Amino acid sequence: MSTKKLTVTAMLTAAALVIFVIEAQIPPVAPIPGIKLGLANVVTLFTIIVLGRREAFAVTALRIILGSVFTGNMMSFVYSAAGGALCFAAMAVLTLFMKENMTWCVSVIGAIFHNVGQLAAAVIVTGTIQILWYLPVLTISAVITGVFTGIAAQCLLKRGGGIIKKLISETK
Repeated sequence: MSTKKLTVTAMLTAAALVIFVIEAQIPPVAPIPGIKLGLANVVTLFTIIVLGRREAFAVTALRIILGSVFTGNMMSFVYSAAGGALCFAAMAVLTLFMKENMTWCVSVIGAIFHNVGQLAAAVIVTGTIQILWYLPVLTISAVITGVFTGIAAQCLLKRGGGIIKKLISETK
């Protein structure tokens, strides 16, 4: 990995981490537990498209690990890791087949997979399969929040994606 690419990856990791920590401090937007915007996924999706899957995986993994440490909620690590892994995998695969103008769709599918991963972790941790009744509610919220974060990622790509790609490809 070039020094420029490593530097940009580190900056995107820091941005995702700051967004994650700030979002963790915001009171819930809905009276239903577990629903949040997932704004850090804007950075993940941007990184997949602009830098690549390996760098985006690093951004995601570091955000989850450090975010759990900085927020002091290590139990959330299990849920974030399960949701983040499935979300990342879904978005990494979908970006192979979808154009940048469909980034919002990739985000929606990623949000749905994130919720599936978190529910799977909850079933394993609690041993209660009845938690899966919560899936329809989380799916509706995932569509809404996924559209929002996907549009944000598309705007970010339009504004800064080309600049970063050009910066990384420049050689002296």
